[in-house]
Amino acid sequence: MPSEDGDIRDFLAGQRLDPENYSSGYTEGLRKIKAEGKSKGRVHIVRQPLTDYLRFEFMYYDVHSRAGDEIRNLDVTDRPNPLEGVPDFWLFDQSEVVLMKYEDDGTQVSRELYEGDPAPYVEYQRIAIAESVPFREYVKRWPSSLTS
Repeated sequence: MPSEDGDIRDFLAGQRLDPENYSSGYTEGLRKIKAEGKSKGRVHIVRQPLTDYLRFEFMYYDVHSRAGDEIRNLDVTDRPNPLEGVPDFWLFDQSEVVLMKYEDDGTQVSRELYEGDPAPYVEYQRIAIAESVPFREYVKRWPSSLTS
């Protein structure tokens, strides 16, 4: 998103968040959701090597996962993508879908409310979860995802 331009420049210049001590309105919201017994999660389909933008996102995923965001990665570096052609999306309460739009380098440029039947996206979510691994497990396999 254009509002991230300065943060990405800082990241590329070597600045990193301290995942043990970082706090924001977003991380506090994640902690509140978890304390209420609710969950929030995502599955990100990735391929190595990660783009600079994805490595930037992973820096925040590290912080967010520690705050309770249930982030998973589905790596398709050495395998077929089980969700080939499915756009990135958010699924709220199995009934509302928001589609995300990206540039070729992975930079997010917009989000759009999907007006159709959410049933296919419920199935896509099931597949994504079944085929992915938790973020912390993923970065143990690919530690350079957080350090490059």
